[in-house]
Amino acid sequence: MNLPNLITLSRIPILFGIVALLYLPFAGASSLAFVLFVIGALTDWADGYVARKQGLVSNFGKLMDALTDKVFMVGLFISLLAVGILPGWSLPLLLLILTREFLITGLRLVAASSGIILAAEKSGKHKTVSQIVAAILLMLAEAVRQDFPQTFPLWVSDTLQGAGLVFFVIATVLTVSSGTLYMVKYWSIFTGQNEKQDELS
Repeated sequence: MNLPNLITLSRIPILFGIVALLYLPFAGASSLAFVLFVIGALTDWADGYVARKQGLVSNFGKLMDALTDKVFMVGLFISLLAVGILPGWSLPLLLLILTREFLITGLRLVAASSGIILAAEKSGKHKTVSQIVAAILLMLAEAVRQDFPQTFPLWVSDTLQGAGLVFFVIATVLTVSSGTLYMVKYWSIFTGQNEKQDELS
């Protein structure tokens, strides 16, 4: 358990901290949740940077980085829906994201059982960035609305909320499309056809 892996796994307790703050009624809780999310999002960059810098890149790190990313973002979106920051109509989109993440996680685990570690694809990184942007805008809107109602006019939080929802829709499209490309590319691993080919060769 080296430093990069600890940074990776830190996203899980950070997620629980964010969820707790979203439910706490005191002033400033929404702003603290936003700051904590930004810290959690930065760990997605920091773990890889530290791993490359210290020469600690490992298969375990690659697998856990991808898994904790999914838990962090999907868990956050479920929480935003539960507290009303995401509207009810976003539920089908969230289910699409959840389905995609479960399928890709299953694919990674099947590959790992065969000794193959699937690193993140560029399309997957793009969907992660879009998810992070959506979450930042939505949580910032909530922080402005709850903690700074006298400082900013209502249209500021409404604009941030609208932009966040637009990015959430974009993130859903990118999530589904990247997942489809991933499944097509590695379908032979998912179905076990690669093992049959290895046996024949």
